[in-house]
Amino acid sequence: MTVFDLEEMELCYAPQFGSAKDPVNMAGFVAGGLLRGDHPQTDWESVAAMAEKPLLLDVRTPLEYASGHIPDAVNIPVDDLRSRLSELPKGRAIVAYCQVGQRGYLATRILMQTRFAVSNLGGGYKTYLLHTPDATPRPNR
Repeated sequence: MTVFDLEEMELCYAPQFGSAKDPVNMAGFVAGGLLRGDHPQTDWESVAAMAEKPLLLDVRTPLEYASGHIPDAVNIPVDDLRSRLSELPKGRAIVAYCQVGQRGYLATRILMQTRFAVSNLGGGYKTYLLHTPDATPRPNR
């Protein structure tokens, strides 16, 4: 089977045995979307190695951003993104991120629909912290 088969797999739904959104289908949706380019994703090592640095777009809340963020990142919460598109450069690559990836995914979809060159940082800020030994976030208060 392929990941595309997993997307379309018909699985029996019974509340006592499984959820309406079966994990098998969901895994297929995520993998299929990545392979089709529906939601481009990048990893921190690739971002750090880029010769021309992308705009790092932190789409978390201002409180989360203040608790720690990737250096030089711009903070525009995902809920405000549509109304603040004019603040973003059209000709520069953008890497969106949140805490773990969900809001970064939503921001990536919004920006793709408005013709920005964007990708989501896989694993978000938490993955950045794991791969950057000198990063020391301030504790959440």
